[in-house]
Amino acid sequence: MLKTRVMPTLLFKDLGLVKGVRFDSWRPVGSVMQSVKVYNMREVDELVFLDITATLEGREPDFELVDDIADECFMPLTVGGGIRSLEDVRRLLAVGADKIALNTSAVRPPDLVEQTAATFGAQCVVASIDATRRDAGTYEVLVASGTERTGLDPVEHAIDLEARGAGEILITSVDRDGTMEGYDLDLIGAVAAGVNVPVIASGGAGTYEHMAEAISAGAAAVAAASIFHFTEQTPLEAKRYLRERGVPVRI
Repeated sequence: MLKTRVMPTLLFKDLGLVKGVRFDSWRPVGSVMQSVKVYNMREVDELVFLDITATLEGREPDFELVDDIADECFMPLTVGGGIRSLEDVRRLLAVGADKIALNTSAVRPPDLVEQTAATFGAQCVVASIDATRRDAGTYEVLVASGTERTGLDPVEHAIDLEARGAGEILITSVDRDGTMEGYDLDLIGAVAAGVNVPVIASGGAGTYEHMAEAISAGAAAVAAASIFHFTEQTPLEAKRYLRERGVPVRI
């Protein structure tokens, strides 16, 4: 049986780590390298590093920084932000990234997911989807760090990305992001029911129980940031909590 993963998320902006609420009101939360060293000691399954302003600023990924992070990171590392071409993907993998998160570039250009999977394998492609709930109760995919609407339905988008070769889907609720009020279980459940690849839940974790709820809704892994930045809760304690409730985890 596949083990359920607990994955801290590091959001990078203006030379440091930040955390916001609903993709806004960013506040600094420390340095990248210090956080990586802490997570090395806390038996984290995987680490997600996202440069949240690279696409908005038209920047390429900071390959030198990713190289430094990978040198210190003793767990699988997923990197996203500013990726616009297969060459960007190639360079990130060369400096030490294990997986590539494609968000805006999973919409435009639409064939980058397919190219990456065909060249490097589906196992390294994480299709990242940011979604918001409309007034009517339906959902819409946002790109460019949540600043641009696409008109796409996240479930249909996830199904298409899986068909293009994505090995995993990272689904983030923009509305729940940073609130610590719990994951959007309806969104997670709908996406998980629509695809056959692992779904990573993101956006809203405030307690270990929230993680258990996301897994019950269909998530194969839970990503989180605020819970680890602003409380005393840790990834290791999260896994112990989940194990006590019958969830298979690595400890």
